[in-house]
Amino acid sequence: MALVPSSPASKYPPLPPDLPFQEPPAVIVTPCDPWPPPYYLEDGLRKVRPYHYTYNTYCKQRWRDREILDIFASEFRDRPTEYYEKAMKEGRVVLNGKPVESTKTIVRNGDIISHTLHRHEPPVAARPIGIVHEDDDLIVIDKPAGMPVHPAGRYHFNSIIEVIRADRDPNFNPLPCNRLDRLTSGIMFIGKHRQAAEDMSAQIRGRTVKKEYICRVVGEFPEGEVVCEKPILQISPKLGLNAVRANGKEAKTVFKRLAYYPPKDGIKDKKIEQNGDSDGDDKHQPWKRLRGYSIVRCFPITGRTHQLRVHLQFLGHPISNDPIYANQRVFGPSLGRGSSDAENDEDIMTRLSRMGKEEIADAVAYHDEMVDQYNKRKAEKMTGETCDVCDTPLYSDPGIHELGIYLHARRYHCEEGKWDYETGLPDWALPPPEMEGPKEPTKESDPLAVDLKRLGLDDAEDQQGHGNSLNETGQMESTSDRKLMAGAGA
Repeated sequence: MALVPSSPASKYPPLPPDLPFQEPPAVIVTPCDPWPPPYYLEDGLRKVRPYHYTYNTYCKQRWRDREILDIFASEFRDRPTEYYEKAMKEGRVVLNGKPVESTKTIVRNGDIISHTLHRHEPPVAARPIGIVHEDDDLIVIDKPAGMPVHPAGRYHFNSIIEVIRADRDPNFNPLPCNRLDRLTSGIMFIGKHRQAAEDMSAQIRGRTVKKEYICRVVGEFPEGEVVCEKPILQISPKLGLNAVRANGKEAKTVFKRLAYYPPKDGIKDKKIEQNGDSDGDDKHQPWKRLRGYSIVRCFPITGRTHQLRVHLQFLGHPISNDPIYANQRVFGPSLGRGSSDAENDEDIMTRLSRMGKEEIADAVAYHDEMVDQYNKRKAEKMTGETCDVCDTPLYSDPGIHELGIYLHARRYHCEEGKWDYETGLPDWALPPPEMEGPKEPTKESDPLAVDLKRLGLDDAEDQQGHGNSLNETGQMESTSDRKLMAGAGA
């Protein structure tokens, strides 16, 4: 392959502010970044036909002064180390536009890594991106679950940014002002131009924007405000795994139950004894004591990655279809309830790395009545087949239950009264057939629906600077929280 300039559609990231402008080097390019995107719809999924693509990235801070193969092997999980080693030898991975002399080549600050590959994107739900509000500056969207915001990892065209671009204009540059996890749905702000994006991002990072999420968790969540202030640490960037750890970053969340729906047999949660004693199967699978499910309102005070998901897991009520934090095969029978010990982190990471490869990423709550038998059997997993073009292992299509989790960013509200955007309750948060429950979001005079001063959280200094990551956690101070923590052995 010849060295040629990168195509206009295959842009470099912006230069760091401390570096002068310079023309990017040439990179190895096969037919790449096709337009229009090769989308097609099938079986309720938006799919992308495989295509060649070149991506370019500046050296990240954690990559500095490390061997290039070590960076690829530790940071990217979708292909084995042998693939990256071969790609370097064959010239598909280049450094600053030049072939890599050795897999032990050291990557320095300011270097640009380019990688040309035959890309296989996972499908996402075919549900369109909802428009909550639009004006000359902003688009407020209702993000579908299961779709990442930015191109990353195995996803490029099946991302919010690229779908919006494809729907509107190839020259349109959507600028996200906040961020939601791939599996999360709900309110997002897209700037139509840079100034609008910067202004909204600044508001979200400040103290004047309040956020409310809705989630669906295992078991009967306590009534009243449940405050969680447990610190969160990133355990593995490669696996996207976070956990409550004493040496983590400060994190605060307020939870408030909206509804509880018991199982059809009417038997509520079984009492969880502090010593963990139980009869029958429950002794070995304590999560089975949690009967039915709860719809819970979540009010993040800080903005740590996976904050809501991690805090709910810690409290013993994980999001019921969370493939990571409600996964017994990863966290064991207790699902990490009340756990802040790093002793088992290596084993947890090993088990999680197998999910979606040797094993199906299976949440414990797939006994949930809303998940039918078909989706219990269907899940994304390696098929054992490989691509004829690039030998990449091929995956089966994901089941509907894998395309999102029961977590929805329902409302963003400007405390100064400038704007207020919200969605209705997701289908999974509505009362099940033949049961009574709220069908509309609860109206509250306080946008947080809790008195932060009464709870001692009005000085949430950590809120600033973290509004771009919409997942949070905290600790408990209410009576119901102390009872729950006692049950967790915390």
